[in-house]
Amino acid sequence: MTRTIIRSIAAALVLAGLAACGGEKPERRDNDDHDRAPAANDAAPGAPAPTGTVIEIKAITDDQGNRFEPADIEAKPGDVLRIVLVSGVHNLSFPADSNPGKSGLPAPSDLLQLPGQTLDVPVSFAPGHYYFQCDPHAALGMVGRLEVEDD
Repeated sequence: MTRTIIRSIAAALVLAGLAACGGEKPERRDNDDHDRAPAANDAAPGAPAPTGTVIEIKAITDDQGNRFEPADIEAKPGDVLRIVLVSGVHNLSFPADSNPGKSGLPAPSDLLQLPGQTLDVPVSFAPGHYYFQCDPHAALGMVGRLEVEDD
């Protein structure tokens, strides 16, 4: 084969490859979630729907340290605690040793790792005082207090 034919075949292959990669992007529909940061846990199937207020709690790591904002929360049964990751890597835990005699506490969450990722925790426990923390940062002071009030 001559060099001209080899070059022509190579050029055709390159153009075919570019054409295969460069098509139009499909139209994005409003219900597409694939670019959304995944929630750490979605509502469990069959779980009652929240009926109250969504209380946003930011999980932050910055030059001031690791913290929840706010760290002291008042809620009622049916409210939802929404942890929003601002920065760092954090979870939410209601440790048994910090909440003696309390039952029905949620299991420690998975780690939130992507800024903007959220974790919703329905307030379904009895009225009283509860303590929560970020397990990796509790020793650094990333703790909080929840007071669940009667309806």
